[in-house]
Amino acid sequence: MFANFDFDVIHRSWYYLFSVGMSFTLKLTFFAMVGGIMVGTILAMMRLSSHKSLSLLATSYVNLMRSIPLVLVIFWFYFLVPYIGAWIIGSSEPVKVGAFASSLITFIMFEAAYYCEIMRSGIQSIPRGQVNAGYALGMNYWQTMGNIVLPQAFRNMVPVLLTQTIVLFQDVSLVYVLSITDFVGAASKIAQRDGRLVEMYLFVAVVYFVLCYALSYFVKKLQTRVAIIR
Repeated sequence: MFANFDFDVIHRSWYYLFSVGMSFTLKLTFFAMVGGIMVGTILAMMRLSSHKSLSLLATSYVNLMRSIPLVLVIFWFYFLVPYIGAWIIGSSEPVKVGAFASSLITFIMFEAAYYCEIMRSGIQSIPRGQVNAGYALGMNYWQTMGNIVLPQAFRNMVPVLLTQTIVLFQDVSLVYVLSITDFVGAASKIAQRDGRLVEMYLFVAVVYFVLCYALSYFVKKLQTRVAIIR
């Protein structure tokens, strides 16, 4: 089965794959995670707001994003963001948005919908009595959320947030459809150049499996450490 398998192409290319492709993938994953959690937290607070207009707006956004395939969202943002930017600043020409910036905006806005639901469940897991205690101490809504609710919610949701980040790490490979040199894109270029598709794509699969399995194991161990005993 592996009689014609060329291990040398992997040996020749691994440095390029990790220094260029994997570094892009990890950078995009990290910034999309940070941005997605921030926007997702705001959306979660909007969904739980007593103002129906805010709640409806956030709910509609979350349902919309979770109902559309990610690859379509990637295409939409890649082609529409330059025109949206031009409309905002009143320019007659599309704003030049780099591939990284476009991809980052896409993943932040898309993943925010999923982080929103995670944070919403985390916020709702905090006993209502603690919220009322915050109000009794003279705190307003934002002070209560920032000082009492959100710190506990984040601690409760850390394993789930990291699990969603693992999914995000895998989804980043879809930027390959825009010819961006992420890990999969870098492997594809080498595979096409050397005619070694099996070797390169198998190597990519093994790397993703090892990294995701290790991260999942870490999340499982972390879950037992950060859980709040009630």
